[in-house]
Amino acid sequence: MILIAGPYRSGTNDDPQKIEANVHAMEAQAIPIFRKGHIPVLGEWFALPLVALAGSKQVGDEAFNEIFHPVAERLLEKCDGVLRIGGKSAGADLMVETSRRLGGTIYYALDEIPDYE
Repeated sequence: MILIAGPYRSGTNDDPQKIEANVHAMEAQAIPIFRKGHIPVLGEWFALPLVALAGSKQVGDEAFNEIFHPVAERLLEKCDGVLRIGGKSAGADLMVETSRRLGGTIYYALDEIPDYE
């Protein structure tokens, strides 16, 4: 499994359309990773439903912060590495640091990811 990490809130001023565009940019990497034989994942795919179930009313509130990054950090324990995309993002950089600490491989471009054998 390869976690795709990029900006979520960074540079958006919490504008929902800009956040959605950031998620789309990460999701756009999923099919190419899958076609290389890996399972692509985004922390958002796991965190956002849980955030809603926890009663979050807005990005960055207590329920959001309780779940959003911790879910991805736990997910990284099952991942082989991270594809880091996009611009500045403290959260995406945290995912890179966490994966590196866990022994994961960090990729910065799709063509760096080998085909799964």
